[in-house]
Amino acid sequence: MNLTGKTIFITGASLGIGREIAYCFAKEKCKLVLTYFKHKKEGQKVKKECLNLGSPEVLLLKLDLNKEEDIKKVVREIKKYFGKIFLLINNAAVISWDTLEKQSFKEIEQQVGVNFLGTIKLTKCSLPLIEYGILNMLSVSGLVPSNKQIIYSSTKWGLRGFTKCLSKEYPNLKVYSFVCGGVATRMKNFKGTPPEKPAKLILTFFKEDFPLESGLEIDAINYPEIYR
Repeated sequence: MNLTGKTIFITGASLGIGREIAYCFAKEKCKLVLTYFKHKKEGQKVKKECLNLGSPEVLLLKLDLNKEEDIKKVVREIKKYFGKIFLLINNAAVISWDTLEKQSFKEIEQQVGVNFLGTIKLTKCSLPLIEYGILNMLSVSGLVPSNKQIIYSSTKWGLRGFTKCLSKEYPNLKVYSFVCGGVATRMKNFKGTPPEKPAKLILTFFKEDFPLESGLEIDAINYPEIYR
């Protein structure tokens, strides 16, 4: 698939996997919408690098997925600036590493708000603009229960279900979730698989238009020839 000029919307793109996904699509000369929450300077650096890599246009926006007005404002800006979105990649997420007993209400609300409710609300608002598809970033803990990730894991299980239901409601769109093991990001204290690997697989999946039924998981373990 020729991705040149397509608009790719990536949340949580100032660091980690989101940043590397942005770089991959920039090399394909895609137009990009990138969001950040706290790390504006890092977001600006990513924008600059994406332009250097070949992206013709990059729109950088602040987004707090716990704020409905932020969500609506971002979608309004995208509609005004680009009109349409080819692919939405819901990457932004937060985690609290602790047992349920030790997590505060604020920590619980933050994770559910960003990882699940905010992602659903952003998707709902973006749907009228989406031409091709949606990718929701999961985690192995969204398939297998994980110790001390109880809320994060629960939100990812919910997001997996949302992906499957969304694919049924919108059969005209390609809707997937993405699963891979521990990646060397802030969440993992930068230990694990380099984030370039999942980013490369995601780009390759859409660029080569892999045959996978909408609603299913793109599981990195099934693509060893790419994810290595």
